[in-house]
Order: sequence, then structure tokens, then C-alpha cells
Amino acid sequence: MFGSFGLSALLTIFISLVCIALSWWALQAFRLDLFVKKPDSAQVKLLQILLSIFLGHGVARFFLDYLSSSLLLQDLFK
Repeated sequence: MFGSFGLSALLTIFISLVCIALSWWALQAFRLDLFVKKPDSAQVKLLQILLSIFLGHGVARFFLDYLSSSLLLQDLFK
């Protein structure tokens, strides 16, 4: 994707963490207490974390794939 593998890895980690954090923030608006027995339990917090990772990873993959594909477009005009 980039000339340096280290820079690419750093960008991938950064985008993934940002997307996971945004997913966590967005899930805070979702009322899980309507769907679970004990809304203040550790299991619900773990579910929120896992959902954040799942959603954040998917969003990050989309942006990284889009970035990678857009960078490959320059080879089309060579």
C-alpha cells in the first residue's frame, strides 16, 4: 500500500483503533438494557466491547480497502 511497511502498519493500527472507538461511542446511544436481563453486568459490557470491535474492524477494513484500491488506480494511467 505504501512504500514503507512500517508506515502502512502504523496507519492500519491507527485507523482500526479510531474505528473501534467510534463504534464504541455509537453503541453508547443504543439501549441494550431493553434486550438483556442485567443491563449493568460485566457480560453486557463485554458484549459492547465485542460489538465495538466487530463493527470497528468492519468499518476500518472498508476504509483501508478503499484507500488501497484508490492508490492502485494510479497504475491505471501509467
